[in-house]
Amino acid sequence: MDTIRLTMAQALLRFLDNQYTSEDGKETKLVKGIMGIFGHGNVTGMGEALERSAGELVYIQGKNEQGMVHAAAAYAKQKNRKQIFACTSSIGPGALNMITAAATATVNRIPVLLLPGDNFASRQPDPVLQQLEVAGDYTISANDPFKNVSKYWDRIVRPEQLLTAAVQAVRVLTDPAEMGAVTLALPQDVQAEAYDYPASFFEKKVHYIDRRPAAADAVKRAAQLLKGKRRPLIVAGGGVLYSSASKELAAFAEAFGIPVAETQAGKSSLPWNHSMNVGAIGVTGALAANLVAKDADLIIGVGTRYSDFTTASKSAFANPDVQFININISGFDSAKLNGTGITADAKEGLKALHETAAAFDYKSGYADGEITSLKERWDGEVDRLYAAQHEAGLAQTRVLGVINETIDPSSVIVCAAGSLPGDLHRLWRSVEPKTYHMEYGFSCMGYEIAGAFGAALAEPDREVYAIVGDGSYLMLHSELVTSLQEGRKITILLLDNHGFQCIHNLQRGHGSDGFGNEFRYRSEDTGRLTGGYMPIDFAAHARALGAKAYKANTAEELKKALLLAKQETVTTLIEIPVVPGTNTDGYESWWNVGVPEVSVSDKVLTAHEEMKARIQSVKLI
Repeated sequence: MDTIRLTMAQALLRFLDNQYTSEDGKETKLVKGIMGIFGHGNVTGMGEALERSAGELVYIQGKNEQGMVHAAAAYAKQKNRKQIFACTSSIGPGALNMITAAATATVNRIPVLLLPGDNFASRQPDPVLQQLEVAGDYTISANDPFKNVSKYWDRIVRPEQLLTAAVQAVRVLTDPAEMGAVTLALPQDVQAEAYDYPASFFEKKVHYIDRRPAAADAVKRAAQLLKGKRRPLIVAGGGVLYSSASKELAAFAEAFGIPVAETQAGKSSLPWNHSMNVGAIGVTGALAANLVAKDADLIIGVGTRYSDFTTASKSAFANPDVQFININISGFDSAKLNGTGITADAKEGLKALHETAAAFDYKSGYADGEITSLKERWDGEVDRLYAAQHEAGLAQTRVLGVINETIDPSSVIVCAAGSLPGDLHRLWRSVEPKTYHMEYGFSCMGYEIAGAFGAALAEPDREVYAIVGDGSYLMLHSELVTSLQEGRKITILLLDNHGFQCIHNLQRGHGSDGFGNEFRYRSEDTGRLTGGYMPIDFAAHARALGAKAYKANTAEELKKALLLAKQETVTTLIEIPVVPGTNTDGYESWWNVGVPEVSVSDKVLTAHEEMKARIQSVKLI
């Protein structure tokens, strides 16, 4: 048997460099490269291997471990999960910084490969710097928490263990039903240990992502259920986009007269002005979609995991006779809400159900013009909000209207947290698939700029915009510097409303007077953060990092700044002050949050009783 003597780190890189995916006959290199921050624990192992034995893998220097994993996840999301970046860190705090982003990837079913350094397997210099010691179990390290947020986890304590661990890691990274974070903990001494690896381990390997067909009996059961329903609604989730099933979705909706509502991950599955697209659904949903959902007798979920925002805490589907058909590559998701499951690729599932329903000439029972009327009503509301004026300054909905009407329809917008996801889900008018990039499975503050950088890496020919609040910007903006370093321009649209106003609104909507969520000075009178707003010059901060920057205080200035930013060749930030509280509110939607049963405030007690009554009225599914 031919062998090649390499360190474990060198062997891992050579293995990753020779992995490929193939779907519909298109072959793609699986691992584009490695994002990393070096420290003791990976610099002399993985670092040396990347310096001298990286092959075709590119190296990108992260600035924050969480940020670089967000960027890797955004890259994979924009690539429809067919190509990834791996991420390497030192041990201890460097590794733990990746935990939040690992959870974000797993919740969203996005593949990322994490390679954190780990304690010495030999334990010779024990305890090593930054080692977490657990007296009752010495096998535990700072990397064990990754078990809870990873779809696959392993620790390589002997170099030959790589032969099985690497294969299992790639299996999960290329399985649409299993995708999420994969963690291989790499003890720093083992990274540098040599082994005679079989040469066959490094041969080119193609992982075929075969579209899972729909089982005939499952399709028959679903079709039989559909046959008796008159007011069905399709809920399009992220699986529609990952499966490239937009054409099949449109054909299905048009053929049977079934309206389509979109989740955050599924938005842009259809153009906003498609005749059957009733817009966003759920807590952050549009009036048209939520009204249709309220009376629907059948929900056809395609590639959705039915989060509480999609179902409005299970209150969106109020028809007592409502039932569910779930087309999903994951059996875990296709079984939800006691649904009739078609565990299949979204494209294949739609085509199979379409063929069967067409055989018995199915048509929905919506009245002529009913869906058109709802769409026109909602379009008028969006027009009103896009034009909204406020005497104190720019309204948030007005800002989004100017942005939507000014940037190219092919541009990619990236967002994740705060009040912006709600406004964007309801109001943003997407024309092309994959132009709406929202991380809302975890709604992780700080994803926006790192995510925009990752999307720009994946889509170098498109303009990419991070739409971010001041709170998220302050939490994590480090990959702005990485975008400059890599020459990958992003445009950051920073809406400054002086704090965490989304949660401030949530507080006040449930009995609070508002506490701890605005960026105000501490008041000598109250002893709380009730003084004046803190004047933060975000444009100056961006310039200090090397970016271009503009400020826009009016709609006209914003449009001008957007046009100027498009001409810039480096990352650019536009600071946009907005009036707090000028975001949208709910449209026929509700969200279940815990409200105290005991309080000294009558407002809180009233809010609790209202919440309790609403919970009791919701059908348990």
